Amino acid sequence: MTAPGRLLLAVLGFLVFPLAQAADTLDYRFMPKGGRALLLQFLGAPLGAAELRAIAQARRSEAEWRDFVEPRAKALTERERVTLAAYLVVNMPMPGDAATRADLASALPTDGRDLAWNECQSCHSLFAGYLTQDRDAQAWRNIFLSPFHRQMKMSQQEREEFARYSALNMPMKIEDVPQDLRF
Repeated sequence: MTAPGRLLLAVLGFLVFPLAQAADTLDYRFMPKGGRALLLQFLGAPLGAAELRAIAQARRSEAEWRDFVEPRAKALTERERVTLAAYLVVNMPMPGDAATRADLASALPTDGRDLAWNECQSCHSLFAGYLTQDRDAQAWRNIFLSPFHRQMKMSQQEREEFARYSALNMPMKIEDVPQDLRF
């Protein structure tokens, strides 16, 4: 490798390394909970395996999921109940083999917060630019039309989960975003 090439790599490493370290150590609990986390919280501990299995095998409309969640989830905020209902309509019923697994809780589909945290950061950091955007679900779906987002290895179901979670839980107030992500 040539000297200018080594210099370029050193400069890039100098710039990227602190961001990568911050991403590895940043506590992402500042973001609103996603549907999977809310479902597990909703069911409580110890987890009711029979109730979880019944939910995993059910097909309901979003309104029906809201009616199901509402009387049972008094400890959740209104936004959390809507987020949970959106997660359930996108991800339930689970495929038959997944819905009958003994470790069903660990087989639940990834929720919007985890998708944002894990997928967005595979190419760029999760930052206030995402967290403070006010878009509806269709506008969030539209981000997957750009060439670099179109190539993401996310299923259509995951993209829909991300879009619905983001539409319901964004924008966040800038002061609620950790300082490291305010750029």
